[in-house]
Amino acid sequence: MRALVVYCHPRPESFTAAVRDVVLDRLAGAGAETRLIDLYGCDFDPRLSAAEHRDYEDLSKNQAPVADHVADLAWCDTLIFVYPTWWYGLPAMLKGWLDRVLVPGCAFLMPDEQHTDIRPALTHITRLGVFTTCGASWWLTRYVSAPGKRMILRGIRLLCARGCRTCYTAHYLMDGSTPQSRARHLDRVAAKMDRFIGPAHRREEAPA
Repeated sequence: MRALVVYCHPRPESFTAAVRDVVLDRLAGAGAETRLIDLYGCDFDPRLSAAEHRDYEDLSKNQAPVADHVADLAWCDTLIFVYPTWWYGLPAMLKGWLDRVLVPGCAFLMPDEQHTDIRPALTHITRLGVFTTCGASWWLTRYVSAPGKRMILRGIRLLCARGCRTCYTAHYLMDGSTPQSRARHLDRVAAKMDRFIGPAHRREEAPA
């Protein structure tokens, strides 16, 4: 398993960082090769420039400004996002990463004479996971329709392998969370990760 974890939070002491650490720990325990993109840590610029917008459909130019990120995306078979949900959606930093990195030729193929719609180009990705926190309750998030969740688990999933396995875990009412609720949630993250990875990818215990 080759897992790319895209992490987005401005504060290193955040609960989202603790969720990230559990995700990375479960991947390490499964023997997965793992790469981490810390968007704030690497000072990623989420702004799509005028030049990038102009070259967006030019496959000879559009990946150059974010070549390292494109290479990581091409390398992985498992893609995991860890971020806080703000205003029911993705943080601007993460949305900008999608805008700049998931370009034609990398994430999808543009329509042409033979095809009237875009076609997926992330078919090497067979697992897609989201681990997030939400200030709102579950019912209010559902009422608003959780656009961030749908953007990844519907929009990006359509570009991945057919039958791509998905995983979603959120701590709701985060603003009113307690040490106990956060501890329980980290346990849920670990359990969800184990199911997401699957028994075939878990590292066998060494004999006593």
